[in-house]
Amino acid sequence: MASFRFIHAADLHLDSPFIGISGLDDNLRSFVQESTFRALERLVKLAIDQQVDFIVISGDVYDSSHISLRAQLRFLDFLERLGAEGIAVYVIHGNHDPLDSTKLSMKLPSHVHVFGVEPGSVTAKRRSDHQEVAVISGMSYPTSKVTDNIALRYPAPLSGLYHIGLLHANVDGDPQHETYAPCSRKDLIRSGYHYWALGHVHTRRTLQESPYIVYPGNIQGRHVRETGPKGCYVVDVDDNFNTRLSFRELDSMRWNIIEAPVDSCRDVDEWRRSLASILARTASENANQLSMVRVRITGRGPVHRQLEGGYVLDELLADLRRKEAAKGAKCGYRGCVWIESISLQSGDSFDTQRLLAEDSFVGDLLRLVRREQEHLQAPDGVIAASLEPLLEHAEIRALLEETTPDEIEDWVRRAEELTLGLLLRDRLQEEGAEP
Repeated sequence: MASFRFIHAADLHLDSPFIGISGLDDNLRSFVQESTFRALERLVKLAIDQQVDFIVISGDVYDSSHISLRAQLRFLDFLERLGAEGIAVYVIHGNHDPLDSTKLSMKLPSHVHVFGVEPGSVTAKRRSDHQEVAVISGMSYPTSKVTDNIALRYPAPLSGLYHIGLLHANVDGDPQHETYAPCSRKDLIRSGYHYWALGHVHTRRTLQESPYIVYPGNIQGRHVRETGPKGCYVVDVDDNFNTRLSFRELDSMRWNIIEAPVDSCRDVDEWRRSLASILARTASENANQLSMVRVRITGRGPVHRQLEGGYVLDELLADLRRKEAAKGAKCGYRGCVWIESISLQSGDSFDTQRLLAEDSFVGDLLRLVRREQEHLQAPDGVIAASLEPLLEHAEIRALLEETTPDEIEDWVRRAEELTLGLLLRDRLQEEGAEP
C-alpha cells in the first residue's frame, strides 16, 4: 500500500453566535463572530500547503440545527476551493447539525462525500496517482438525539487498505459531554479499524494509539470552558500502516483562565501592576491570537477587602478593555488580551485551617459550608432550600436554571468570605490586619 496524508478535523461549529460576551464594540464583536470562519480559512490553507490527499470532518460542521445561509455558503466555498486542488472531503453530521436540520438545499461538489443515516463505506484515493489507499466508514445523525451505540453497526474492515472510521460520539462516557452515540474504547478496538476519527468532545485527546482513537477537539474555542490551542491533526500513514499525528493550530481567538493572586500585594495598585504583568505574558504567549481571558483573583490578604466592593474592579476592567480595543483596532487584535470577566475568588487575611479547627460558632459555620460545598447540587441541601423561594419568580427562575455549578460555587465562596468578614472584623482589628 502507498503512503498518504490526510487531515482529521471535527466540531467546526460554523457561525457560532458567541452569546454572553459583554463589553465588545462593533469591530471586536465582528472579529469574534468571524472567528469560526477564519479557522475554516486556515484549514483550507493548511490542507493545500501540506498537500493532503483528503480531509475527514467528524460532525458538527454547523453550530445549530437552524443552519444559517451564511454558514452554508462559506462551507460550500471551502469545499470548492479544496476541490480545485484535488482534495477530497468526507463528512458526517452530528448532534448540532443532524440531517433533518433546517437549511437551504445545495448540491455539493462531486469530490465531497456526506455519509447518510446508516453506516456506510467509501474508498479514498491518493491525489497524485489516484491509487486507492484507505476505506472510510461513517454515519451522520438523522436527528439530534442518537443515543444507541452506532459504532457496533459500522462495516467490517477490508483487508489491504487502511481503515478510518468517522464517529461523532461520547467514548467511555465522558461526564462533561452529553452521551450521544455512547460506546467504549473496547468496541472501537475490536472493530479492526486502524484510525477512529472522533468528534463531539471539544478537548483534544488521543484515547488509544493502537489503533488510533482520536478527538482533535474543535477548530475554534467558543467560551471559557474551551481553553488552549484549537485546531486539527495532520495524519501521515506510511506503506506499512505506521501512523504519525501532528497537531496544527487554527484558532485566531484563544480562551485562557489566569490567576492573579493578592497574597504578596500591599495595596490595590501593586496588585494592578502584577495583573498587568500577567496579562502581558499571556499576550506574548499568544502573539498570533486574540486572548479572551477570565481572571481569577486568588489568595488571601487585605487587598481582598479593597476589591470586594466591586467598583474598583469595574473601573479597572473598563480601563483595560478600552486600551485593548484601541490597540486591537490597529493590529487586527493579534496579541491583544480581552478580559471576558473577573472572578473574585480571593479572601481576607483569615487562617481558615485554624478556624476550621476551632470549637466555636465560626468553626461550626465554616465546617457546615465545607460540607455543603461537597454536594452543591443536592436537592435536599441548604443551598437548594435557600434558593427555593426565588423559584416562584419566573425571571429569576430562568436565570437560576442557566446557572452553572461553577457559578454556584462562586456564590458560596463569596458568601463565606462576606460572613467571615462580618463575624471576625473585631478580631482582625485586634490583630492589626485592618487597614
